[in-house]
Amino acid sequence: MKKLQILGVSLTLLGAVTVAAPDARADTFPAHAIRVIVPFAPGGSTDIIARLVTQRMSQELGQPMVVENKAGAGGAVGATEGARAKPDGYTLSIATVSTMAVLPACRPKDLPYDPIKDFAPVTNFANTANVISVNPKFPAKDFASFVEDLRKNPGKYSYGSSGTCGVLHLFGEAFRMATGTDIVHVPYKGSGPALADAIGGQVEILFDNLPSSMPMIQAGKLRPLAIAWPKRIDSIKDVPTLAEAGYPQLNQPVWYGLLAPAGTPPEIVNKLRDAAVVALKDPTVVRVLDEQGSTASGNTPAEFAAEIKAQFDWARDVVTKQKIEMK
Repeated sequence: MKKLQILGVSLTLLGAVTVAAPDARADTFPAHAIRVIVPFAPGGSTDIIARLVTQRMSQELGQPMVVENKAGAGGAVGATEGARAKPDGYTLSIATVSTMAVLPACRPKDLPYDPIKDFAPVTNFANTANVISVNPKFPAKDFASFVEDLRKNPGKYSYGSSGTCGVLHLFGEAFRMATGTDIVHVPYKGSGPALADAIGGQVEILFDNLPSSMPMIQAGKLRPLAIAWPKRIDSIKDVPTLAEAGYPQLNQPVWYGLLAPAGTPPEIVNKLRDAAVVALKDPTVVRVLDEQGSTASGNTPAEFAAEIKAQFDWARDVVTKQKIEMK
């Protein structure tokens, strides 16, 4: 077998380059800009958090991280493109509960990607609280009396969500299962219209992300009854968590994280995660996340993978038991 002399080092020609290449790529990563796909339109929580964290990450990595919005099909368009990208670390995507759990549960046969097999989780950027609120005219003043009122009046009250088979719809259906109540789902095209009708009294109950409801809560136009969060929030400290209220299975926040395509070298995944951890400890990043009603995470790839799997199993269970179909 022939040998090749390079800078005085004797290398076996056959196989030497292919063996060394993956390590070399990891050692020099990143050598140019990194593309980050956000599977939703600009301006929403996913987009804001992605831009905030990746901008700070780029300082650590020494290369730009360029966010590209690829909205459509409830996030499936962008997620599919992220899953099919070359696994070299230069095309990444943002994970949400919607794209990694709810959509796969609602579309098990026709979704173009597998949330478990087609991605290499990097880290969870941030968690965000959910909230159950009612119109101020609703008779119940606290969570316990709210549940009691619903049980006494099956089918009387309705709740709004951001749309059929969205994460907030599943939150509402999980609530129905856990509490044994019968409330009518009214789907909207986004959280904004649902919020407006809850304020106007067209629906009595709203399941929402806390950041979008918080201004109306603070203005007295919605009454919060419980939050899905590990502890009480200072700005609404009288509102219990769902775990405190006796429903720990509902006490799940939503999250936004970073994904690489499956097959991305672990060394590259770890470099990206290390940069994210530094970014998520930056005081400016922490402050802006707090203003969004979110808290930094920065967990390990294995921990984030476990979060994704647990949320997917939860969503599939709710969809199956409640016989939810995407129309």
